Amino acid sequence: MNVVEKILRAHLVEGDPAKDAEIGIRIDQTLTQDATGTMAYLQFEAMGVGRIKNDLAVSYVDHNTVQIGYENADDHDFLASVARKYGIIYSKAGNGICHQLHLERFGKPGTTLLGSDSHTPTGGGIGQIAIGAGGIDIAVAMAGGAFYLPSPKVRAIRLKGRLRRGVSAKDVILKVLERYGTKGNVGWIFEYTGPGVATLDVPSRATITNMGAELGVTTSVFPSDDVTRQFLTAQGRGRDFVRIEPDKNAKYDDEFVIDLGKIEPMAAAPHSPGNIITVASMKGVRVNQIMIGSCTNSSYRDIRTVAQMLKGRHVADDVEVGIACGSRQVVNMLAADGSLAILIKAGCRILENACGFCIGAHMSPATNAVSLRTNNRNFEGRSGTKSAKVYLVSPETAAASALSGTFTASKGTTPVPAPRRFPVDDAMFLYRDTAGKGVKGAKIVRGPNIAPVPKGVALPRDVKGVVAIKVGDKITTDHIMPAGARLKYRSNVPEYSKYVFEPCDATFHDRCMDNKAKGIANVIVAGESYGQGSSREHAALCPMYLGVKAVIAKSIERIHRANLINFGIVPFEFEDPADYDAIEQGDGLTLDGIRSAVEGDGLLVVKGDRRSFKVVARLSDREKRLLLCGGLLASL
Repeated sequence: MNVVEKILRAHLVEGDPAKDAEIGIRIDQTLTQDATGTMAYLQFEAMGVGRIKNDLAVSYVDHNTVQIGYENADDHDFLASVARKYGIIYSKAGNGICHQLHLERFGKPGTTLLGSDSHTPTGGGIGQIAIGAGGIDIAVAMAGGAFYLPSPKVRAIRLKGRLRRGVSAKDVILKVLERYGTKGNVGWIFEYTGPGVATLDVPSRATITNMGAELGVTTSVFPSDDVTRQFLTAQGRGRDFVRIEPDKNAKYDDEFVIDLGKIEPMAAAPHSPGNIITVASMKGVRVNQIMIGSCTNSSYRDIRTVAQMLKGRHVADDVEVGIACGSRQVVNMLAADGSLAILIKAGCRILENACGFCIGAHMSPATNAVSLRTNNRNFEGRSGTKSAKVYLVSPETAAASALSGTFTASKGTTPVPAPRRFPVDDAMFLYRDTAGKGVKGAKIVRGPNIAPVPKGVALPRDVKGVVAIKVGDKITTDHIMPAGARLKYRSNVPEYSKYVFEPCDATFHDRCMDNKAKGIANVIVAGESYGQGSSREHAALCPMYLGVKAVIAKSIERIHRANLINFGIVPFEFEDPADYDAIEQGDGLTLDGIRSAVEGDGLLVVKGDRRSFKVVARLSDREKRLLLCGGLLASL
């Protein structure tokens, strides 16, 4: 068997991975972050479970840490009180970014991890099947329920050779994105194998699996080998090591071979992680801002490399440089070896150990600025400045460009060796003594921004609706539910719903509420790869609140499709994609027999103002039951 098969079969509770059908797996660990955690725990509360039932649950605070107004601070109090009551470990603001922290302190090879953040696959860097999902799926897993996914196909990414100086793991994943793009990979898991794997340390592997989320795959995974053992031992967690490697005769559904020695510095150009170019092709182009860090490139290895390149030098006068480390551990190590002083002296701004600039929560670029960033997404406007041109690059390219003030490929520096021992300080992980047990009778703190979770209603026999909005290809969850300044409303669905599709059409909310008041269902029409990006379930939950009953798209991405079903919105796809062109916003749609279609084969003839057309929803029996009830919470 390959690594994926070994782990999935060990956790199988329902279905057969050998068949092209849905399977259910046991989840060992869960994680949430504060932007998704409030809703996940409100949903867990609604399930009436007294404590967590999985092996480990960790609640991280890393998104909404710039606390302007009371909302975010209130959410943090709520999260801390929920953690204490139900047996969840709580990571305080300032401790670090969830994926970096979980890799350091909790991730275990051979286990399963489900996280309410799309970059949860970071855990694949140590041989863990780590999957991003909506918050309600995490709530189910914490309650002891299985997680369901289509039986995956496994593609081997076979690595050979060794990276040249100035080239790093970020360039490897950009090379994979160049080959496979950001759409068309639903249902796949990428497994990294081959002799080149041994040349990559754990932070490099984690960078690759983290950004595998941009491919749209279920997850990505590396084997657990001697490199993994060394990392876990250095973290004081050698007991967690389990060797998991593919058998010599392991079979895969597909294979892509990469010669690491032939990769050159790469970049993702605006406005997609799949828009791949070479750094050489941009040589001499001026840059205004450089941001280094985020969950993709914020390890000690990454930031120490930048410090080595900047030592004794100063960043260009007209370039703003910000650095966000992934954890307190990383900051402590940089302080101890002098790197922190080097970065400050070089003119870098040291930012909080948080998601910050990646989600547009601060450090937005100037108008029309060129911003080079080591994070994982460069969707239009995600930085907080719609006119900015954001490029995704490696830490090496970022440092070289910071010095020159222009797009510059790195010539490399002395490789940073894997530390023999990491300084461990878990003081900001609270409630470890009650983890898994909880505190009976503990009270939950609720600020005024925390609203009850709305539940869906049973799917009606027929639906009379209207196209509330028509959007194009590659619509991300950032388009549907903007982050940045709006993120603080994530625990208040009625308030957050006011901003659904704000980047596309700020009148969407009012139009939907008017239709809902008249008893007219809202329908979203979209192009290919609808729902790319973040796992944010609000991109389904808030539309449900606004009366959206169906999405009709050319194709829908995995996590968003699951979220739509979880909240009672039927995920239809055009049987003939050309029918998309014959529909306009405001068209009336009649979906007679929608309930029967969901109960049956998913086929439905939709009658529109201009013409009739066929759509299909390919559903498992479990998904059918959820949609008929009006979503997961309504089914309980």
